[in-house]
Amino acid sequence: MDFSFSEEEELFRKSARSFCENNIVPRSREIDDRASIPREIIGQMGAAGLLGLTVSERYGGKGAGFMKAAIAAEEIARADTSMAVAVYQLVEAGWGFILDRYGTEDARQEILPQVTNGKSFLGIASTEAHGGSDIAGTATTMIKRGGSLLINGSKSYISGVSEAAKYGGGYVTIVKTGPALGHKGLSLCYLPVKDNPAVTVSASRQMGREGISNGFLQFKEVELPERYLIGEWNKGFYYAMEGFNCARVLVSAACIGAAEKILETGIEFIKKRKVFGTAIGRFEGIQFQMSEHYAKLESARLLVHKAAWLLDRHYNENSFSHGEINKAVAAAKLTAPPTAFEVIKDVMMWHGAYGYTKEAGLERGLRGVTSYMVGAEGTMNIMKIIIAKELLGKDFSPL
Repeated sequence: MDFSFSEEEELFRKSARSFCENNIVPRSREIDDRASIPREIIGQMGAAGLLGLTVSERYGGKGAGFMKAAIAAEEIARADTSMAVAVYQLVEAGWGFILDRYGTEDARQEILPQVTNGKSFLGIASTEAHGGSDIAGTATTMIKRGGSLLINGSKSYISGVSEAAKYGGGYVTIVKTGPALGHKGLSLCYLPVKDNPAVTVSASRQMGREGISNGFLQFKEVELPERYLIGEWNKGFYYAMEGFNCARVLVSAACIGAAEKILETGIEFIKKRKVFGTAIGRFEGIQFQMSEHYAKLESARLLVHKAAWLLDRHYNENSFSHGEINKAVAAAKLTAPPTAFEVIKDVMMWHGAYGYTKEAGLERGLRGVTSYMVGAEGTMNIMKIIIAKELLGKDFSPL
């Protein structure tokens, strides 16, 4: 068993860190303050091959596995601890992979090169007003009419709505196509947003991740070409679960990256900050807390890397069952966001009153990782239900 990165992965990590330190770190405060990611950064990321990493090379991606995509998510979140840039990158890597894997050839050729070069955005539209975790209860409908797909409904709390509307792009969208079939009556499609009069976009303010928009999509008689159907009719639930596994690994990796950077910042601070004539890093209460956080962060990282490794082995060699992957991914998502939250919270407390200021920059990370505990890519309780189902069997699942 080897816990080290391969030579290729280590070179990629160093390259990604260098890019992020040169291009993202200097503008990380601006991203949060101005509530937008400068378009030149997105273009630079595309040129550096950091967008759509998991997309095939023939569509402008790198054909990378999820271990490499997780490395990228970690490094980007280290650079922008608000998580905004990481969110932009990871949704495209996770859901770009699904579009690449199951989309039609015409759709892949049309959509994916524009995503990987940074000219348009690709996201996931699954959450609805009644609740994000109840995918089987999706109310947005899609029917076939003539040679087209017709969609009606709405999606809530969707990342990147303003970017997609302004610059171009759209969403891997979960829709109901077999109303009487429950989760077996769902399909996936690609739904473009820009210049689409049948799609209404409205934004909402979040407490964090300010650099990437969030909001609502309303669909009224949206007509799409059949080439935008992703995979088979009524098989969307299974593709979506696959996509959530991919995205959850990257979300977890990003949380680790943000917390790691803030813990490093805290360690440097406690070496220098003095009270009662001595550095606070000499106090046992601080030392023990720091050591515990380091250990927990390393533990969470190992869970994330294991989940990424399982995904790569599964897709390359079909080595592991969906149940094994579901359990590993849910364990990583259950562990990484709350671990990151606790690390960042305590580092803020080490800084005292200064930690509560915008100038310190620590609160950006706290606000960012919180989104992945309260619901984005699956709530903590949903992760527990997934793990319990794999340990006890589906007969014990409440869903």
